[in-house]
Amino acid sequence: MRKWTVPPFVLLLLLLILSSVPDQGRKLHVNAVDDSEELVDPPKVEEKIGAVPHGLSTDSDVAKREAESISRRSLRDNAEKFEFQAEVSRLMDILVNSLYSNKDVFLRELISNASDALDKIRFLSLTDKEILGEGDNTKLEIQVKLDKEKKILSIRDRGIGMTKEDLIKNLGTIAKSGTSAFVEKMQTSGDLSLIGQFGVGFYSVYLVADYVEVISKHNDDKQHVWESKADGAFAISEDTWNEPLGRGTEIRLHLREEAGEYMEESKLKDLVKKYSEFINFPINLWASKGIDVEVPANEDESTDEEESSDSSSSDEEDAEKSEDEDGEKKPKTKTIKETTYDWELLNDVKAIWLRSPKDVTDEEYTKFYHSLAKDFGDDKPMAWSHFTAEGDVEFKAVLFVPPRAPHDLYGSYYNSHKSNMKLFVRRVFISDEFDDLLPKYLNFLMGLLDSDTLPLNVSREMLQQHNSLKTIKKKLIRKALDMIRKLAEEDPDEIHDKDKKEDAEKSGDEEDEKKGQYTKFWNEFGKSIKLGIIEDATNRNRLAKLLRFESTKSDGKLTSLDHYISRMKPGQKDIFYITGANKEQMEKSPFLERLKKKNYEVILFTDPVDEYLMHYLMDYEDKKFQNVSKEGLKLGKDSKDKELKESFKELTKWWKTALASENVEDVKISNRLDNSPCIVVTSKYGWSANMERIMQSQTLTDANKQAYMRGKRVLEINPRHPIIKELRERVVKDPEEASVKQTAQLMYQTALMESGFLLTDPKEFASRIYDSVKTSLDISPEAAVDEEAEEEEEPESESENKESSNEDSQLKDEL
Repeated sequence: MRKWTVPPFVLLLLLLILSSVPDQGRKLHVNAVDDSEELVDPPKVEEKIGAVPHGLSTDSDVAKREAESISRRSLRDNAEKFEFQAEVSRLMDILVNSLYSNKDVFLRELISNASDALDKIRFLSLTDKEILGEGDNTKLEIQVKLDKEKKILSIRDRGIGMTKEDLIKNLGTIAKSGTSAFVEKMQTSGDLSLIGQFGVGFYSVYLVADYVEVISKHNDDKQHVWESKADGAFAISEDTWNEPLGRGTEIRLHLREEAGEYMEESKLKDLVKKYSEFINFPINLWASKGIDVEVPANEDESTDEEESSDSSSSDEEDAEKSEDEDGEKKPKTKTIKETTYDWELLNDVKAIWLRSPKDVTDEEYTKFYHSLAKDFGDDKPMAWSHFTAEGDVEFKAVLFVPPRAPHDLYGSYYNSHKSNMKLFVRRVFISDEFDDLLPKYLNFLMGLLDSDTLPLNVSREMLQQHNSLKTIKKKLIRKALDMIRKLAEEDPDEIHDKDKKEDAEKSGDEEDEKKGQYTKFWNEFGKSIKLGIIEDATNRNRLAKLLRFESTKSDGKLTSLDHYISRMKPGQKDIFYITGANKEQMEKSPFLERLKKKNYEVILFTDPVDEYLMHYLMDYEDKKFQNVSKEGLKLGKDSKDKELKESFKELTKWWKTALASENVEDVKISNRLDNSPCIVVTSKYGWSANMERIMQSQTLTDANKQAYMRGKRVLEINPRHPIIKELRERVVKDPEEASVKQTAQLMYQTALMESGFLLTDPKEFASRIYDSVKTSLDISPEAAVDEEAEEEEEPESESENKESSNEDSQLKDEL
């Protein structure tokens, strides 16, 4: 038999083939496992893809998964689902279906939130430098990036980040108190620009996006993704597919079709310049830029290009010849436009408070106020003060008077610890929770303070004990009050001197802009000045100069105490005022009858806080205040006073006895009445009638405990009135006559009502009125009301019952 021999190279080839089979099987097995299981470890990020510096790059697998997620725009199956709180859903429903034209606010709110997150991490880093991490994590900045193909707008910060619990708490289930307040404001005014003032600015993303992802990494937790389609639900899952953030938050907005304008770089640049120019951290936009690049010219160029190259200038030909002669031939090149991308800084304006006030324009102050207050309406702040304090404590500060009062300024005045002052130490934002920088009555002011003398690791407790606080607070109050005083001085309506008024009218448009500004300020914040007079004894006189009110001679306009004093009559020692529910009622008050007749001016206080105010403001410029509804009113001496008192002595004594049950302390001859027969006044240091009414309307009032504060009542009678004269004659004839006693009681109760008091027994008063009517109509007091004729009630028929039931059902259906 013939023996076959196998060449050695064939055996080697077979061995290689067999050795490769198990490896291929293992690879197939690994791939199958990879396809069936989720990726556990985060994907590696390819560094500097396309030589893009600081780019937010992802590997191919990540890009594929993101594309699948974007195409679905649905919540991930493996995510934990949650329901929005009812108020949040209500707010989002308004925003999703919004027809408001100003949708630009979303970017402003997201950048503002990013800035807050960066402020927090920078503050924590003052005591723990390792909290910032290493590398890019130490760069405290905000990045804005566009993906035009996928219609995604991303805003990223390297702030403090959010844990899973933070994502649930801040973005879904626990609505801030401002949510309902903002919804109510939207339904009444529709002013969308106010959203930032209510703490619900994040939800403005649904003005432009129908699907939102929030990727966040906190140092104390893993990276998570919050996502929602604004359909009443949201989901949170651990993030194992996106690029690791290191620390911070990235918000991805999947824009609606109608929000395409926000895919333009120019639009985003304009919005950042408009709303976020003075944010304290750099805002960078991933922007495109065209550059000229020289590339080798293609040899197979078109005929036109050849012709154009042949028609080059003679100078160029000479240069080429000289180069050829030198033997240094250069290859032909052409210049083309190439698009590159890089981070572009959008807010390069220096912090406004570090600049000289002379170098800052009104427009810059207005923009800075809008950024500080998150109020992006068209109104300018009423006034501002930019100053530097030197001495033991050095600091720079900017204060603003807002154009309108916040919605909750006085709602929780004594319980709120809210402050509108931001504290910086050496340009580092520390906190906006130091409510001790300004007193409560000035908490409507917006502003910031930057000090070089306070320690960087300052806390609320440390600041309260720090020696510099009193000095800072004192200077801030003085500058704030000077700013408000200047606002009044520059208002042409506040000028009462004729010569000065004519000069102001000639000055033109600038004065027109300032006209009525202080009246506007008073209508918005006047109550704060009054509260300051009550609370701040040190600055009481300064605040009193800012006080405004209407009077019997102000013709419906506001006037000041200085102007009142300038109009006082010769010999007048007191400043007269009256308190009441409204101006019209007070102008008709019998307390003013004699004062008006003698041409005295009386201040009209209509605000409930005025009653408390006048307990603290006892005098001004050596003039005492006199409430004309209380005892102690002096209008000069009358030679006939003693004779009148003597002639009515019997009547006043009898009347006091008749009113013993009414707790009337005395009955006197009045010096304030002209047309009215009588009136009831209170003791000088007790409550007035208006104060009694205010206290009785309090929810938790205790009438028994407040009894000692009620003023003792005194009935004052007009000796010139015919009713009083006739009553005196009747009392002289028969002091026990029942009709005279009833008349005296009726007159007292009528005087109580006219003086502003509430009757303890209105039924008794009404009965006396009816008895008086009977007497005037000559009807016997014994006359009784006719008895009603009794009729048997007939049962309703079945048809009537059916008709009534049908009517009820129809009414229910309509409702």
